[in-house]
Amino acid sequence: MRTAICPGSFDPVTLGHLDIIGRASRLFSRVIVAVSRNPVKNPLFSIEERVEILRNILLPYPNVEVDSFDGLTVHYAIKHKANAIVRGLRVISDFENEFRMALTNKKLACHLETVFLMTRAEYSFISSTTVKEIAVFGGSVRGLVPPPVEEKLKEKFKSLI
Repeated sequence: MRTAICPGSFDPVTLGHLDIIGRASRLFSRVIVAVSRNPVKNPLFSIEERVEILRNILLPYPNVEVDSFDGLTVHYAIKHKANAIVRGLRVISDFENEFRMALTNKKLACHLETVFLMTRAEYSFISSTTVKEIAVFGGSVRGLVPPPVEEKLKEKFKSLI
């Protein structure tokens, strides 16, 4: 069984994230979407909310599971006997940071591969940060996030809209 980890903060999950996860689910027999508890970031959604949202959205993918973790992605991957870490690339500027992380992970766990998937062009401009900025100012995020996420964003920001 080939297992891949798709790590991220997913705050919130976007259609770009779903594109990468869906494609990874066709490449690997098991995919774990690992929601990170990054203490450096100040998330809009709690870890529990992000996990619940992802679990509901990813129900159509029988080989995809959702979990959360603390610490280094590479440690999580080793613990779950993963063969690969899947990372999405939107634009060329993403590559430098992702490349550095992949090399660091390779140093920490030489058996673990990093697989880069280019997002589809129609999602290349979408980021969770941009989605939150649009939502906080009352803009429409339709076509950027799945409908359940759009509703959750409206709930979070209804006092501002």
